[in-house]
Amino acid sequence: MRCFIGIDLGSTTTKAVLMDENLDVLGQGITNSRSNYETAAAVAKQEAVVGARLVLFRRGLGDAGKGQAAEGFMAAVERGFRLEQFLEQLGDLQATCLGFIAGTRFAGREDATREAVDEVFRRLETEAPSMFAAGAKRRSDFFRDIAGSRFMQIGEEVAKDGGLPFDLLLNVYDKSIIEVENRPPSGDMAGKFLRALQHAATDGVQAPADMATMERAMTEALQIELEETYVVGTGYGRVTLPFPKDHIRSEILCHGLGTHIMYPETRTVLDIGGQDTKAIQVDPAGIVENFQMNDRCAAGCGRYLGYIADEMNMGLHELGPMAMQATKSVRINSTCTVFAGAELRDRLALGERREDILAGLHRAIILRAMSIISRSGGIRDQFTFTGGVANNEAAVRELRKLVQENYGDVVININPASIYTGALDAAAFVRRACEN
Repeated sequence: MRCFIGIDLGSTTTKAVLMDENLDVLGQGITNSRSNYETAAAVAKQEAVVGARLVLFRRGLGDAGKGQAAEGFMAAVERGFRLEQFLEQLGDLQATCLGFIAGTRFAGREDATREAVDEVFRRLETEAPSMFAAGAKRRSDFFRDIAGSRFMQIGEEVAKDGGLPFDLLLNVYDKSIIEVENRPPSGDMAGKFLRALQHAATDGVQAPADMATMERAMTEALQIELEETYVVGTGYGRVTLPFPKDHIRSEILCHGLGTHIMYPETRTVLDIGGQDTKAIQVDPAGIVENFQMNDRCAAGCGRYLGYIADEMNMGLHELGPMAMQATKSVRINSTCTVFAGAELRDRLALGERREDILAGLHRAIILRAMSIISRSGGIRDQFTFTGGVANNEAAVRELRKLVQENYGDVVININPASIYTGALDAAAFVRRACEN
């Protein structure tokens, strides 16, 4: 099966989309961007392949792969795969930590440090299944975030019980995680998928077919060759990859045409990513006519929200729901990341509720975006909101309000997969290149 792959190398996340010859999306992958963009691209592409295998497995089940029962079982299979993947990386991290201890002097505490690290990982491995159970809530889906937060909490307890300074364990983790996160999971993908089936079968979820049928469908899905034509890169880090020039596209072009593929009637696009905000005007064919970007810094973008989440000791995905609980919107004077922490602390010190402060922060972000849209030519029907911030319900609420106030009734398109818009069009560029 010939496949077309597009990769969007953002400043905070790297996304990949894998399409077939019919322009059907088989798989999508996302990972946190690293200083090594080549590794981030490899991980995102691998994640897209994982998604493609799940789609092919479901197709192989035929009618049994349709319906509500199949939905629940497929979700259980994916959770099982993620658990297997997490355990593989956890083992890699443990081995790397122990290797670091073996090559470092700890003032006679090597044995005690090694025992403490082993105990931390023993507890992590024991609790791992519960972290990937149905309904489990995680602050992030990225390995470093999941493993890191639990390592800190468990490590502090273990260090205290063993009479060790916690800084020792923290140093071991910090030196090791960089090495681990810069290499993609390399274990047997087929084995992880088959074990994931077993996890799903014991997860209390109704199976759409007998186990023999499902194992056969999974094996056949894994045997389908995904022939990679070539890869097109876009996004913030695209120039760092060893791609030929004709394999690189600007993110403006990709977001314009990618949105057109998703919503052909779109004429105005707003993309709020990690590093920048883009307002794009496109013609009926999806060709960019005009655009504007934030011209000074990353104020009001994903990095800003990430900084706010860190200041409030929250997960990034928790900001929107909390802001939705506001009873009023506190006016925020600056969306500058440099001053955000100070203003946030001042507002809290004055007795303002966190929910109301966050509502004000989201409004300030969208106000800045509306200014950029205005400079690009304003909003024309239809209007599409893309990027990671489009998944933030508080940002969407403020956007709808401000669009209504300034432009009246406009169709606003927001796709749950909008963060993949740039990668989607990069994949479409691959297909066009192959046709030509």
